[in-house]
Amino acid sequence: MVMRLLGQLLDRTIDRHLAVCLLCASGNDIRAGICPSCQWNLPAIGHACSSCALPLQHVSDHQCPRCLQKPPPQAISRACWYYAYPVAQLIQRFKYRRDLTAGRTLAELAATRLNPGKDKPDLLVPVPLHWRKQLSRGYNQAGLIAERLGHQWRIPVNTRVLRKVALTGSQQELRRRERLNNLSGSFAAHGRVAGLHIGLVDDVITTGATLEVAAQALLEAGAEKVSTFALARVP
Repeated sequence: MVMRLLGQLLDRTIDRHLAVCLLCASGNDIRAGICPSCQWNLPAIGHACSSCALPLQHVSDHQCPRCLQKPPPQAISRACWYYAYPVAQLIQRFKYRRDLTAGRTLAELAATRLNPGKDKPDLLVPVPLHWRKQLSRGYNQAGLIAERLGHQWRIPVNTRVLRKVALTGSQQELRRRERLNNLSGSFAAHGRVAGLHIGLVDDVITTGATLEVAAQALLEAGAEKVSTFALARVP
């Protein structure tokens, strides 16, 4: 409820800032805050691993070698863009500088690119922050992204069925195996996800460790299937 109210407030307060492009400041045919030229130049991911969204070179490949060897718990993973300029800078502004306009813009563009079509989840669940980190930041960026995707896809969003129960600290300098170990047991899911197809939402997929641990918690709570969605993927 709090995230939904915040989303409605953003709709009223941000719209007036979207009259010019966030990237080039032009006022030509602005859609979701970005002009067509800048939108065309965003670093879109083409062919990617269906399990972890890692970009792949050969269109005949459906999974990366790591996922072929050890499939992750989620059924699919999808991301819009490479975590590169200017998407990375917009996400950082959204995540660390409270630039909610940048976040809304990327989420609205992602809603179109990531549209799940017929394989639509029953419920969208954002990757949660530990309560201390969310209190410090003031909001959960994944929650705001999920609200925008849910609005566009007509899917309910629940921010309470998955909790971060352990404060794990920064993972930026950790390798994938270290991240998995660090995150072990850090998420807890509520039984209300039982029998549902869950769409797990985050801002960036770095190594995939966070989404894997969170997806596993949802499956252990009874979710039938987990699909993951993110704005960007680190190649």
